[in-house]
Amino acid sequence: MESRIERLCIERGLKMTGQRRVIARVLSDAADHPDVEELYRRASALDRRISIATVYRTVRLLEEQGILARRDFGGGRARYEPSEHGHHHHLIDVDTGRVIEFEDPEHERVLAAIAARLGFDLVSYRLTLFGRRPGARTAAARPGTSADRPARPPSAAEAGR
Repeated sequence: MESRIERLCIERGLKMTGQRRVIARVLSDAADHPDVEELYRRASALDRRISIATVYRTVRLLEEQGILARRDFGGGRARYEPSEHGHHHHLIDVDTGRVIEFEDPEHERVLAAIAARLGFDLVSYRLTLFGRRPGARTAAARPGTSADRPARPPSAAEAGR
């Protein structure tokens, strides 16, 4: 059965090799926002012939074609999700790196009002919140746990400030 991302690739005239099909299927099935190395791990479990270079090339091509969206949730690695995923925002748990998607029409109205007050029509925006659950200790401080790759808010330079 053809995955959503495979279908988009075919519609845009991309050549679909067996390895690209596997990568597209892994991306379509992902409930999280994997980085390239996680995509490689999942895809190579399905087809051992897939190289990390193939995953990088495929992700770059899918991003250029507007099929994938790159997200920066801190931590130094780009993560990906399908572009057609609908308008939503992200809350990053800074202790675990978990990405929580949410929608907030009230927030969208406020942003449109701010843009209008400044003399603009709002055409696009991205919202990424970074938070910690009250009373949570960081993974590094918990005995017997490791902080695999907890997210961290981007620095001012990374955020383009």
